[in-house]
Amino acid sequence: MNITDINGTVQLANGVQMPYFGLGVFKTKEGQEVIDSVTYALDAGYRHIDTAAIYGNEEGVGMAIEKNATDRKDIFLTTKVWNADQGYDSTLKAFDASLAKLKTDYLDLYLIHWPVKGKYKETWRALEQLYADGRVKAIGVSNFLQHHLEDLFQTAKVIPMVDQLEFHPYLVQQPLLDFCQQHQVQYEAWSPLMQGKAFEVPLLKELAAKYNVSVAQLVLRWDLQKGVVTIPKSIRNERVISNADIFHFKISEEDVQRIAALDRGERVGPDPDNFDF
Repeated sequence: MNITDINGTVQLANGVQMPYFGLGVFKTKEGQEVIDSVTYALDAGYRHIDTAAIYGNEEGVGMAIEKNATDRKDIFLTTKVWNADQGYDSTLKAFDASLAKLKTDYLDLYLIHWPVKGKYKETWRALEQLYADGRVKAIGVSNFLQHHLEDLFQTAKVIPMVDQLEFHPYLVQQPLLDFCQQHQVQYEAWSPLMQGKAFEVPLLKELAAKYNVSVAQLVLRWDLQKGVVTIPKSIRNERVISNADIFHFKISEEDVQRIAALDRGERVGPDPDNFDF
């Protein structure tokens, strides 16, 4: 990944340019809160917005994008099909519903939110159809582990271009990261700051002081140096701006490895092999 500035991108397997830094809106409330959050981000130079049907805030995201001076074609917009909507026909309907809420006629990236057993292959077939029809520029998955990907590869006509996963210093999953890189599946982080736990980790505090940055800036920069797209969430304008202020410093390779060595396989979210929703 060639890290330049907030406008930098990574090229997906199909040639689409995906901004490697963006805004996530998980748990951002529908209405003014999400409208403000997306507006702060776009005004600060972010060009990648990530939502999901289950977040319940697609309408607010769509309103913010519609009202903003930034041209829609310059925004990389992602949403996800929820588990209850998985299956071929139901996924196509869910996609239409998301587009209507987002007030757009295409998506830049559409993801399967979780690997629902017995359903994700048919769901993927629907995503392939949407991709073939030109209604989405790239398709991918979220929370798929290596065995899920290998299973999907057996029937997929198109290999997922992205896998969005929980990723942070306590959950690196390096073999999975390596597997994705080998298959040109772009790794993307959710919960990069461990839902706030990152701020309490002594080594992260020590290294943040060394580089004269915040713990959040250190971890988000580390994501990018690990080749991982990152989409931190914030509803405060000053935090949205500071999260993106990660292009004036570089973490040494030794310190990148020290952060990675914090890995303890610890999740803050559900286990993709054991979820019941």
